Amino acid sequence: MTQNAIETQQLSRVFGTQIAVDSVNLKVDCGTFYGFLGPNGAGKSTTIKMLTGLLSPTTGTISVLGCNMLDHAESLEVKRHIGVIPENLALFDNLTSIEYLIFIGRIHGLARATIRQRSDELLNLLTLEKETKKLVLEYSHGMRKKLSLAAALLPNPKLLFLDEPFEGVDAVASLTIRDLLSTFVDKGSTVFLTSHVLEIVERLCTHVGIIQNGQLIQQCSMASIHLNGSLEQCFLQATGADRNQTARLEWLEQS
Repeated sequence: MTQNAIETQQLSRVFGTQIAVDSVNLKVDCGTFYGFLGPNGAGKSTTIKMLTGLLSPTTGTISVLGCNMLDHAESLEVKRHIGVIPENLALFDNLTSIEYLIFIGRIHGLARATIRQRSDELLNLLTLEKETKKLVLEYSHGMRKKLSLAAALLPNPKLLFLDEPFEGVDAVASLTIRDLLSTFVDKGSTVFLTSHVLEIVERLCTHVGIIQNGQLIQQCSMASIHLNGSLEQCFLQATGADRNQTARLEWLEQS
């Protein structure tokens, strides 16, 4: 396995006159639990779409697991070794969970017996085993998140891209997912995670990158952050947020 799970050089994406991602140089080592942070609209989801081949960059280079994502043949090969929870989940509403996982497994070339065994184990672990006769369109947002995670883990990938995997997930499922992802990284695989829940990122991640207005403004280890305080303090300072300014609405304070 290559030393770097992800590496970009001057990665940019422009939509019309809007620069969504601006000359980003990412470096994520294999075996890293990497938290990719930023305010809403900072460019996190656009970056993940480019890293996973869902969106072409305007300029720059992308290497994932040692493969050039801008080369069709190489990007097709690397997609066999990654799992993704995209921003919009991209599930097929008119399939059941089992049908959807069989579809994902067949895309990855897994044997039917392997697909069935892994699907049953994942659905049981994520407490979806009683929902297998429902169509995905009947699932709640949290259930859809869990099914999307099951699909991402099904091929036992070397690298996971997770865009807000804990959003809408209940506390018990969140704990299960955290344990599952920690075990995944402990075996030497890599997770690239976006989340607005800084407590989860601080608990799970070994490294973080902070993006703002499309630019990567900080990239460091969690250990180095803890030398100077908390992740929240680091994030607020890096993004220029004024924590000392008290949020007030006078009309809410009136009896």
